[in-house]
Amino acid sequence: MMQSGIPLCNTCGEQVGLDANGEVFVACHECNFPVCKTCFDLDIKEGRKACLRCGTPYYDENSLADDETKVSGTRSTMAAHLDNSQEIGIHARHVSNVSAVDSELNDEYGNPIWKNRVESWKDKKDKKSKKKKGAPKEEKVAQIPPEQQMTENHSPDAAEPLSTIIPLPPNKITPYRVVIIMRLIILALFFHYRVTNPVDSAYGLWLTSIICEIWFAFSWVLDQFPKWYPVNRTTFTDRLSARYEREGEPSELAAVDFFVSTVDPLKEPPLITANTVLSILAVDYPVDKVSCYVSDDGAAMLTFESLAETSEFARKWVPFCKNFSIEPRAPEFYFSQKIDYLKDKVQPSFVKERRAMKRDYEEFKVRMNALVAKAQKTPEDGWTMQDGTAWPGNNSRDHPGMIQVFLGHSGAYDIEGNELPRLVYVSREKRPGYPHHKKAGAENALVRVSAVLTNAPYILNLDCDHYVNNSQAIREAMCFLMDPQVGREVCFVQFPQRFDGIDRSDRYANRNTVFFDVNMKGLDGIQGPVYVGTGCCFNRQALYGYGPPSMPSLPKASSSSCSWCGCCSCCCPSKKPSKDLSEAYRDTKREELDAAIFNLREIDNYDEYERSMLISQTSFEKTFGLSTVFIESTLMENGGVAESSNPSTLIKEAIHVISCGYEEKTAWGKEIGWIYGSITEDILTGFKMHCRGWRSIYCMPLRPAFKGSAPINLSDRLHQVLRWALGSVEIFLSRHCPLWYGFAGGRLKWLQRLAYINTIVYPFTSLPLVAYCTIPAICLLTGKFIIPTLSNLASALFLGLFMSIIVTSVLELRWSGVSIEDIWRNEQFWVIGGVSAHLFAVFQGFLKMLAGIDTNFTVTSKQAEDSDFGELYMIKWTTLLIPPTTLLIVNMVGIVAGFSDALNKGYEAWGPLFGKVFFAFWVILHLYPFLKGLMGRQNRTPTIVVLWSVLLASVFSLVWVKINPFVSKVDSSALAQSCISIDC
Repeated sequence: MMQSGIPLCNTCGEQVGLDANGEVFVACHECNFPVCKTCFDLDIKEGRKACLRCGTPYYDENSLADDETKVSGTRSTMAAHLDNSQEIGIHARHVSNVSAVDSELNDEYGNPIWKNRVESWKDKKDKKSKKKKGAPKEEKVAQIPPEQQMTENHSPDAAEPLSTIIPLPPNKITPYRVVIIMRLIILALFFHYRVTNPVDSAYGLWLTSIICEIWFAFSWVLDQFPKWYPVNRTTFTDRLSARYEREGEPSELAAVDFFVSTVDPLKEPPLITANTVLSILAVDYPVDKVSCYVSDDGAAMLTFESLAETSEFARKWVPFCKNFSIEPRAPEFYFSQKIDYLKDKVQPSFVKERRAMKRDYEEFKVRMNALVAKAQKTPEDGWTMQDGTAWPGNNSRDHPGMIQVFLGHSGAYDIEGNELPRLVYVSREKRPGYPHHKKAGAENALVRVSAVLTNAPYILNLDCDHYVNNSQAIREAMCFLMDPQVGREVCFVQFPQRFDGIDRSDRYANRNTVFFDVNMKGLDGIQGPVYVGTGCCFNRQALYGYGPPSMPSLPKASSSSCSWCGCCSCCCPSKKPSKDLSEAYRDTKREELDAAIFNLREIDNYDEYERSMLISQTSFEKTFGLSTVFIESTLMENGGVAESSNPSTLIKEAIHVISCGYEEKTAWGKEIGWIYGSITEDILTGFKMHCRGWRSIYCMPLRPAFKGSAPINLSDRLHQVLRWALGSVEIFLSRHCPLWYGFAGGRLKWLQRLAYINTIVYPFTSLPLVAYCTIPAICLLTGKFIIPTLSNLASALFLGLFMSIIVTSVLELRWSGVSIEDIWRNEQFWVIGGVSAHLFAVFQGFLKMLAGIDTNFTVTSKQAEDSDFGELYMIKWTTLLIPPTTLLIVNMVGIVAGFSDALNKGYEAWGPLFGKVFFAFWVILHLYPFLKGLMGRQNRTPTIVVLWSVLLASVFSLVWVKINPFVSKVDSSALAQSCISIDC
């Protein structure tokens, strides 16, 4: 936040102040990291002479001279050790509130000191060597981190950012914000009118509608305000190459570990998984920086054999893609493109090579289909491998851990003799009685395996049906993660999900265009988009539970918290912190910088003071598990396998870290890695990172980075939405509910918290939505209405409300670029999903979390038609189809009853009928895609669905006529007396 144009110090929170020339004080002229003069002098005094963000040494001759005179060679503090070492370019690290069981050393707030890391363990040797007198001056230069050396050698390029933010033009975003404020005012006036004008003849009906409308308004606020600061971003991959890929020198780009997860090869076809793997192996990135890990959580021999075939085909496919710049680099989708494949191709040999490659791919498909056909029937004695031994995973619920390196750095070459990326098959151990946590547990196993074998600093996870559509996607992510000014605060870069095989009209809003092109852009302007489960590139350190480097640890109870939202000044501007709070910030920062962690194997070589300041291996093991190799890998910020590790034992260690008991009594799934406790582990994992103070980035390259497949028929789509909604309900009922979790640290911005609250409460909208969709039918059957006779003021309010809704949508279309058809489809499926999947998710979630009853709504498929989008018309029986079908029938019956009643009553009844029929048609119009999908191509609706729905609608109509609960009762004796008086 800025006050009077002067930035706030990142250490103490006060203004950085002015220098002697009256200009804003700047400590680091390389990255302009905001540090005030007082904190800067303290850093120099205690021997820290490099910028905490970029590692560039401070150049202040006076401070350096003062520091040299004040430093005493007899000091026994850790500050003295750091001062004597004169380690230029130290990158301070610390971690956020990660709970460690039985930590040996805690600070005054109860936070374990082991989390406060200054430097990696391998810096110890440099530190010890520089203690000797007369150390050569060249050794100091050798200590400078590689990224700092690059910056000094190429300062002109280093000054250029690798990405830039493009704010929306004021003429687009300002009217949008104004209309939102106006809509809030109109809503306030509208509810004032609705509450002060009850309908006495149908009081219960009126009260129900008021409650529903208030919830809808609350839901709209939760959805709208996180869109307050939408931004676009542009990357400069050419600058990335110029900075990290200099000609004649090894590439300095960071390594990336790809994670691909699969479970059942009969439901997730191996050919689709193979295409995903091939697109990864052929990505436009240095081959020695790419490793692909495939998690087979079903321990299927079919997956293992299909990967063996894929690795062989990759020797031909990868050089073909790179020689001719093929896009996309998944063969199935490349050869199925209905475009001119000769466009922009100039090599005469391309046509011949393409035909040969297509023939090879067809043969590859035949081999894969043969494997699938063989796997349809499991032998009685189980599967047997080629060497005659039994397949270890014959029992998918009880088998040992399995790792196979198909492509590695020894002998993994393509047909042209070029090196190929690493490809590793992983199936974690499964034993009865152990919790395995489904996908989240499999991802955490991959984190540990990759840390032992390759330990890339960044991780990109993909579902098995999401292939790399843009070979430059990794470079796009690195433009954020490797940018010295941006990357140190970024926990992950999320790409939008794009899909193949969806019909042009997108009947069931499978593309989720509104979410990915509107909501996520809005979140990117606050603290970053949410993690959506796939197509996301992580900072490995963030997965380990560390906080961002420049974020100081805050007291649990901070006096600077907002009184109404619980967030600190990082959420919104606040008053200048008091002097006591500033001192607390500085003390906390000094304590973090004084704590260091070195090589655990050489801990006995330290003196008593150093040993008292270091963490014992036991504390690490209680957090990360019993693996010294893995623990050492967590201390290497820039990745890479430790030099002290023995290559011959790495596979054995990798098998150890995927054992089913490895996570017992550790922080895995609680504070580090993918978080357990919900089937939507993606939302929970991203939420924890944002609560630690990290921010995320939304990257939307012109060519979609990744593409996948989505269920396009009605039943599968509803089942998918049910799973998402159930995960949200689970989070709502857990300790990680955004309504109360993470307030103590104050690192989650309040608009970001609103967004996370929206992701967990939206299923509860189903309850008022079902009631509101039933009200029109009730009004038509009873002849009553929820709105009294309208006055001129009321008519103006209703007209203003409808106009504000329309204008908001139009302006949202204008700044987001989303089509009106996409917004309308999203609106329709909001109703369809709300009255079906979301409703079932709420009841299932409460039964599961409160009563321990796990209710499954199974889906049974029928045969699909062999034509384009044949699956679109495939109907599967599921309980989810009953509520929306019932609402359709009830409203249709209500319309017929309403018109019949108007015909009997005469001309004066047609006016009130219009409003009732309008709302009934509103319901039917929103449910029309459901009705169309239910009827199918030839009215192939499951009979059981029709029977149940007609039965429920009939019972509802008959009971309603008999009971009529929402209409006020009239005294029959008074009515008789009135009739007598009239007759008289």
